[in-house]
Amino acid sequence: MAKTWLITGTSSGFGKELAQIVASKQDTNLVAAARKMEDLNYLDQFDSNKIKKVIIDVTNQSEIKDAVSKAKEKFGTIDVLVNNAGLGYFSTIEESDMDQVRYMFEVNVFGLANMTNAVLPIMRTQKSGVIVNLSSALALTTLPTMGFYSATKYAVEGYADTLRQEVADLGIHVMNVEPSGARTNWSGRSSNKVVPNISDYQEFGNSIVHVSDSVTGAPGNPQKIAEVIYNQIEDNEVIPEHLPLGQFAYEGGLGNLENLISEIKSRQEISLSTDDSLLGEKYEL
Repeated sequence: MAKTWLITGTSSGFGKELAQIVASKQDTNLVAAARKMEDLNYLDQFDSNKIKKVIIDVTNQSEIKDAVSKAKEKFGTIDVLVNNAGLGYFSTIEESDMDQVRYMFEVNVFGLANMTNAVLPIMRTQKSGVIVNLSSALALTTLPTMGFYSATKYAVEGYADTLRQEVADLGIHVMNVEPSGARTNWSGRSSNKVVPNISDYQEFGNSIVHVSDSVTGAPGNPQKIAEVIYNQIEDNEVIPEHLPLGQFAYEGGLGNLENLISEIKSRQEISLSTDDSLLGEKYEL
């Protein structure tokens, strides 16, 4: 039986690349979601019997419910959910526009959770499924001017690590993908930018002004990233829990985690001193 993929944010970037891979395969069905139907015209080159185009703004519960219902009606199942839709935001913490930050959380965190909640009943019934969250290398480490974006991705990591434990016995897998910077338009039309006005933060202004250069200058190849994601789901007996992609994700993530481990270990005595005695009994959090 053909496996059905539902991918959000397929108008561009990783979502578009992944949608084309899925659409080109003989043994997969594709539910491609975008905010505008015309953004999905590129899929007309593929077999329409294996594709369902749907409108989804991940902050709109009714659109999510309607799209999932249409997907199930056409294909009978949803085997892979790829939570790809997301926004970026570039600003120092102090100068961030909190309304824009809240909206980014609505999309990157709560929108992702909305999609997952809509699909989970189907996966629980069929006792199988894979949920893929497009997280970020900035969920493994951080950079100046990307603090609130990192915060959304750190939230996704905590959410996914918990969900993974809750659905482990139901045949459902949860994989977080943490890509480095890639040559997509994410830093262009999908991101808001605030150039510092406070003199103390002027050193960060240049990086924000030129952040859109990553559309052509970033090392990450979006097609290769999409191919790796597809292969990890279709050709791998063990679904990874975390998939850092790119040098920055790999080296930056390792460096940050190694520093964190070192700091925690250096304060072992202080840390353990705050617990009352449990009479020698061990317990798990």
